[in-house]
Amino acid sequence: MVAQLEAGAITDNWDKSVCVIIAAKNAADTIATAISSALNDAYVKEVIVVDDGSTDGTAKTAEETDDGSGRLRVIRLEVNKGPSFARNHAISCSSAALISILDADDFFLPGRFSELLATQDWDLAADNIAFIDQRWISSLDTLSIRRFSPERWFLDLPTFVERNISRRNKQRGELGFLKPVMRREFLDRHDLRYSEKLRLGEDYDLYARALALDARFQVINNCGYGAVVRADSLSGRHRTEDLKQLADADRLLLESGLLAGRSKQAVLEHERHMRGKYHHRQFLDLKSQKGLVSAGFYGLANPSAIVPIIGGVLRDKLDGFTRSSEKSEVPTGDLPAPRYLFPDAAR
Repeated sequence: MVAQLEAGAITDNWDKSVCVIIAAKNAADTIATAISSALNDAYVKEVIVVDDGSTDGTAKTAEETDDGSGRLRVIRLEVNKGPSFARNHAISCSSAALISILDADDFFLPGRFSELLATQDWDLAADNIAFIDQRWISSLDTLSIRRFSPERWFLDLPTFVERNISRRNKQRGELGFLKPVMRREFLDRHDLRYSEKLRLGEDYDLYARALALDARFQVINNCGYGAVVRADSLSGRHRTEDLKQLADADRLLLESGLLAGRSKQAVLEHERHMRGKYHHRQFLDLKSQKGLVSAGFYGLANPSAIVPIIGGVLRDKLDGFTRSSEKSEVPTGDLPAPRYLFPDAAR
């Protein structure tokens, strides 16, 4: 699955300058924490915030977070164009050798880049993630976040894709959540940028294409990224069309001629998984808008959609029954322990 490696020799004769890119929409309440966590790291040469058509004070708050070092730049887009466009625009405006993405409601842990940049034989380098409930973020002490051993390993395409397919009653540890540092040279050499058709899974798609091009994707066990879990996150309220676009992105990769063997099979399975989710959501949309008969005709007109539609409906009913059987839990006031992408720190 992965190859465990000895720590490589550390040299100082390579460019470790980092540009941190933050695409933000209506993030006035969280953007200051994100920016400050980036500016506090000595390896960060640039922080570029792209306000993607916000209607609140995101841009103003971002500008007020400037530490006077001249490293912060805030770009305002009058019309929302999505995170992929915003990130690509920021990449085109940046000059650092390394690109690092930070979501507007997340933050870096102290010392993150000193660990990620301790070795240089990689094209993308990511670390463990701490998922923190938004209800407790104001009182969170970063010292309470668990520290893991520093071992590193390299991620391959089949493992990456398979870990992005949800399976019932199994926590998948979705690797699309990874926020790696990426070498500009690798991105430019392969003309790799975020797909601007995607508003869901844009990270997954970029990493999958990079791995298909033989990117060396290093992951370290230690935790350097804090992800705040919010009930109203964009990924939790995506459009039905977004599912289709992500399945179509898989299809483009399958047709690229870059894949073979287990890699091709994994991407094919992911494409079928996303296509099935799309058909299920499309059926529910039609049922809500036009009634059960119209939804039924959609299934009959798309025979390959029938199985995922039936499976999705059955899962919805089972999940509804399970939720109604469970007692609601009331927070006690104690700080819940963060969850981790790699809880065992051993692969």
